[in-house]
Amino acid sequence: MIAMLNVDATRYCDLEQLDYLTTTPCVPIESYLDAFGNWCSRLTAPAGAFTMATHGIFFDTGKTDPAFPAAYQHAVQDLPAESLVYLVGSRYCDTDVLSEEAWRLFGETKTGWARVQAICDYVHQQVTFGYEHARATRTASETLTEGRGVCRDFTHLAISFCRCMNIPARYCTGYLSDIGESEPHPPCDFAAWMEVFLANRWWIFDPCNNQRRIGRFLIGHGRDAADVPHTQTFGENTLRSFEVWSEISS
Repeated sequence: MIAMLNVDATRYCDLEQLDYLTTTPCVPIESYLDAFGNWCSRLTAPAGAFTMATHGIFFDTGKTDPAFPAAYQHAVQDLPAESLVYLVGSRYCDTDVLSEEAWRLFGETKTGWARVQAICDYVHQQVTFGYEHARATRTASETLTEGRGVCRDFTHLAISFCRCMNIPARYCTGYLSDIGESEPHPPCDFAAWMEVFLANRWWIFDPCNNQRRIGRFLIGHGRDAADVPHTQTFGENTLRSFEVWSEISS
């Protein structure tokens, strides 16, 4: 198995208690950085019931995701080389299928932050969320056609539209707390969102929730969900259950 469950290195400075990966029964774990700089854990699970867990304590400002409505869009020739991989299509982000529709929908919008927000607004309005709609093989164009999905589908579609409009966009997965959210809210879960490159840095956008949130912790980023599975297994297995939680430490 390859597991990607630890909080990204960008939050190491906020560590109060390290989120070690533990297993029951205990097995040796080898850790490494993948091609995108994500922290991965490699292990061999024995036959029978097997549990993996992480539990960390992190400092958080309690502020919502940063926003900069004046953020401008770079001309393609001015983009840094490392961002260019996030302009092209990938497994779930089929930009070749969506390019014409993207320009029809967003070609007249103001460039930069406003264009990305217009894309998020559109995806949020056009796609219906439901866990019963989850499908591991759904592409961005299929999400648009079917009009339903989960957070990864919202994210793949928004990323694809951004790339079609020459805005680098990368897929992010991590922990999203329910802190600051009004009751009732669903149980915590892993979450997907995107980062776009505007005004010389990456900015968070969340087309599924379509709002700035508190307590968002990145696990990893890549071209799409294929690059950042929480667990990649090799061999027969059945996921019995999982739990994600967040709480304010006293």
